[in-house]
Amino acid sequence: MSFITRHIKWLMLLSGLLTCTMIYAVFAPQAALESTFGASFHSPLADIVVRSWGILITLVGGMLIYAAFNPPSRKLVAAVAATSKSSYATLVLIFGQQYLRTAGWVIGFDSIVAIALFIYLFSTKQAD
Repeated sequence: MSFITRHIKWLMLLSGLLTCTMIYAVFAPQAALESTFGASFHSPLADIVVRSWGILITLVGGMLIYAAFNPPSRKLVAAVAATSKSSYATLVLIFGQQYLRTAGWVIGFDSIVAIALFIYLFSTKQAD
């Protein structure tokens, strides 16, 4: 059993709590853009999209917290969260390199969590 598999509960709980901090974007969309990307754009549409983005990210964080305490849901949640986090990191690396100075820490965090979750998925698949 790998280190990640043994400690998946705490990995999911910690990463879920940190991911849920993006609830901030729901209440302060422009400030969230500025702190995450170092840039913002002002329009009613931007506020809707950023708030929606904040809700979706927070939902993934909530799912991670839920799965930490509900082992039967862990594989599904790990697959969704790993896909979401790796997709975000990939999109910023491909299309948003100018934002890496400020978004780099988020990309790093999401990449580490995604890799750990993918390792968990593949290690539990072999155990099945």
